Amino acid sequence: MTGPELRKISLGRPGQAKAAPVERAEMSQWSRRELFALPGGIYLDGNSLGLMPHSAREAVLRRLGEWQTQGVSGWDDWFSLAESLSPAISRLLGAFPREVIVTGSITANLHALLSTIYRPSGVRRHLLATALDFPTDLYALQSWAALHDTELRLIPSRDGQTIHEGDLLSALGPDIALVLLPTVLYRSGQRLDMARLSALVHEAGALVGWDAAHSIGAMPHELHESGADFAVWCHYKYVNGGPGAPGGLFLHERHHALMPALRGWWGNDKASQFEMTARFRPASGAAAYQQGTPPILSLAALEGSLEVFEGLDLAELRTRSLSLTDTLIALADVQLPELRVLTPRDQARRGGHVSLAHPEARALSAALRSRQIIADFRAPDVLRLAPVALYNTEAELEETVRVLRELLDSGDYKEAAPGGLVT
Repeated sequence: MTGPELRKISLGRPGQAKAAPVERAEMSQWSRRELFALPGGIYLDGNSLGLMPHSAREAVLRRLGEWQTQGVSGWDDWFSLAESLSPAISRLLGAFPREVIVTGSITANLHALLSTIYRPSGVRRHLLATALDFPTDLYALQSWAALHDTELRLIPSRDGQTIHEGDLLSALGPDIALVLLPTVLYRSGQRLDMARLSALVHEAGALVGWDAAHSIGAMPHELHESGADFAVWCHYKYVNGGPGAPGGLFLHERHHALMPALRGWWGNDKASQFEMTARFRPASGAAAYQQGTPPILSLAALEGSLEVFEGLDLAELRTRSLSLTDTLIALADVQLPELRVLTPRDQARRGGHVSLAHPEARALSAALRSRQIIADFRAPDVLRLAPVALYNTEAELEETVRVLRELLDSGDYKEAAPGGLVT
């Protein structure tokens, strides 16, 4: 695919000669903007919480209707709802359906997987992650290091925003048992090379897991082919499964003979689950790592949101996402020189959002929100903007940059009062 048709936009700042035009990718024919409930203004926070697909609302209402009219008999259909989502989820992740399951949360799923797969022995005992991992990943790893009286070692960042792959290789000593890495760093948007790093970790004799929270739904993955041992993710960002949507886990099929260390009723084989015996008989594959009864209404929202991805070419999705982030970076370079682009410019090393650094990023985020432009702030100085391929447009990026330029020129952002949890 050569990409969407192009037309030009001007990047000139007000009152200045216009810069040389750059190319802008038009909304491609597979754009699914009309499938979403769009709030007023401009929404650029899909890397925190994706917008609601109409199909998600319809699916929840349908399941509510089943509860209303059928009561407990609804379980005849709900019993295998989580498993029924595995084919759609596995396509987003490049895995076999039996290797993935919708369940729990990132934190709970990490604990379930680490309890089973992390087996420190002899010299090979310690855990390795990056200093820029999302905090919940580090908390989970710290827990298991403490339980086994081992160490969690952190790969430092040279610039505070990105990870140098050479530093990972230097940290891979013979005493490392397991490595957990993010597919995309949540602060800077740096993308790590899953296939290359998984192979290098295995060559060093360790296991490797991935947190795909900031990449699933924004780009293709190859969890199985890359050889990743396990992975976790959420569904409320680019997959648009709703606030607090159930998460998911991947366990490579070569580990399916392992008995889950943390067992629960819902991980029992479905054929014998209602025999209610004291003996746990694990479901096949990743489904064995389910524990408690799943939240059906939350699963319903995810069930509906996955309809948006039906028939969608994930390579085209990635092409569109890169086109949007290219445009945003180009606009920022010319019109917002005060804001430093933290996100890698190399497309292969970039996720789906763009991070801009400014000492007053919190106030700028609040000022944007007061003008119905929803961005995202991360302490101490990062403004994150996520142009989502499924529903954002170049015109929205132009307007956002125009407003930021206006705020910086006028100083009005200094009057903004940050409020809420996420500004």
